[in-house]
Amino acid sequence: MKPTKIPLTDLDYVCIYSEKLKNDSSTFKQQKIFIESQYKGSSSLFRQSFGKGNTFKINARKYLKERNIIWYLNSDL
Repeated sequence: MKPTKIPLTDLDYVCIYSEKLKNDSSTFKQQKIFIESQYKGSSSLFRQSFGKGNTFKINARKYLKERNIIWYLNSDL
């Protein structure tokens, strides 16, 4: 096994990580599990905050408009 290069730039980190994924598939599995858990957690949080379907869109837009993140609602389009 050759020694790992010391990363100096962001691209170095990407190259080292891609080599690790190529040589050890368990890293990919761990990353996939982590990303899926983050997705489920954020989906649950937003669903609890804003509801589902059309209700979600309406409530999320109202929330963003109240905080001046967006300046229009559906009726303004």
